[in-house]
Amino acid sequence: MSDVKKETGIGHVETIAVHGGYETDNNSAIVQPIYLSTTFERNGNGEYGDFSYTRANNPNRVTLESKIASIEGGDMAIAFSSGLAAINAIFHSVLKPGDHVVIPDDCYHGTVSLLEKIFDQWSVQYSEADMAGTDIESSIRDNTKLIWIETPSNPLLKITDIRNIVTKAKTRNIIVGCDNTFAPMLQRPLEMGADFVMHSSTKFLCGHSDVLGGAVILNNDNPYTQKIRDYQVTAGSVPSPFDCWLLSRSLSTFPLRMNASCDNAMALAAYLVQHPSIEKVLYPGLTNHHNYQVGLQQMKKPGGVLSVLVKGNKKQALAFASRLKLIKHATSLGGVETLIEHRRSAEGEHPRSPENLLRISAGIEHIDDLIADLEQGLKDSLPLTGVI
Repeated sequence: MSDVKKETGIGHVETIAVHGGYETDNNSAIVQPIYLSTTFERNGNGEYGDFSYTRANNPNRVTLESKIASIEGGDMAIAFSSGLAAINAIFHSVLKPGDHVVIPDDCYHGTVSLLEKIFDQWSVQYSEADMAGTDIESSIRDNTKLIWIETPSNPLLKITDIRNIVTKAKTRNIIVGCDNTFAPMLQRPLEMGADFVMHSSTKFLCGHSDVLGGAVILNNDNPYTQKIRDYQVTAGSVPSPFDCWLLSRSLSTFPLRMNASCDNAMALAAYLVQHPSIEKVLYPGLTNHHNYQVGLQQMKKPGGVLSVLVKGNKKQALAFASRLKLIKHATSLGGVETLIEHRRSAEGEHPRSPENLLRISAGIEHIDDLIADLEQGLKDSLPLTGVI
C-alpha cells in the first residue's frame, strides 16, 4: 500500500487523488490492473501471501481504501458495497440491544428505514433533533450511544456545527458519526473530533453515476476499527474488484470535479434566489442561510448541492422539472451531469421534504448552459396565484 503523504511529504488532495494507494507493479504499469481473481495461490509451505480470497481482501480494494483514507485525513478506510451497507456496519458494530441513537430531524430516509426495519428487533430507539440549532441535550437520554450527523443535510442543506456536537457528546461518552457524503474534501469531521466518517461513494467520490459504493473512515485508535473490518469481511458486504477499480480511477479527477460542482452550485443559487418563480433557495453559500457562519468556519466551499422551493405545490415543481432539457430529473447526486429531483416523491415511507422542493446536484457543465436550461424551464411556469 502506498501512502503518498508519508513517502513524499506531499499532502495536497489533488496529488493524493492521483497517486495514492498504488505502487507500480512488476510490469511497470502506470494504471493498476483489475484483479478479478476470487482466489490467490499459497506458497510452497501452504501459507498465504497478502491475499487469499477476494471477499477478505483484494489489491483493488486496498488501493481504493488507502486513497479514500488519505483524502479524508483518516488512518483507515473500509469500503462497502453501498452507502447504506457502510452505515449498517457502523450501527451493527457500535449499538447493542436497548441503545438509543440521535439522528437529524431531516435525516436521509434510508438511515431511518434501517433503524426501523432492521434495528427494531434489537429494540434500538432513536430521537430526531434539529442539529442546525444548539439544543441537542433535550434529545439525549441515559442510554444514548450514538449521535449521527449529516452536514450539509439531505435535502434541506442544514449545517451542523460538528465541533459543538462533538464537545457535547464527549462529556457524556457518546460516539459521534458523520455522514460526509455531501462534503468530501470540503470538511474533515475526523479532525473536528468525530469518531466515524461515512460516505456514499456512489456520489461525489465516484462522480460518474456508474458505481454503487460506500466507505467508513476512522483512525487507528478507534476501538471499533476491528469490529467494522470484521463486519465487512464476515457479512460479505464488499464492493467488487471492478467497482473498486472504477472508483479509484474516478478519484483521480475528484478534486477537479468537486471544485467545479461547488462553483456551479454557487452560481445556480445566485441565479435562482432572485427568480420570481422561486419561493426560496436552500444553499449554505448564501448569506441568508441559517448557519452561514458555521459553514464558513468548517467548510472550504459550500458544496455542490442546493435545493429550491418552487412557488406553488407538487404539480408546479414536477412541471418545472419536466420542462428541463439539459438537466435530467433523476435520483442520486454528485455526478458530472447536473440532476434535479422532486425529493418527496422519492422518500418512500418517510417523506420529509416539502411538496414543492426540488434538489439540484450541480454537475460540471458550463454554467451558461445550465442557467439557460433553468431559464427556459422557468419562463413557462404555470400561473403562481390561485393554483390548487
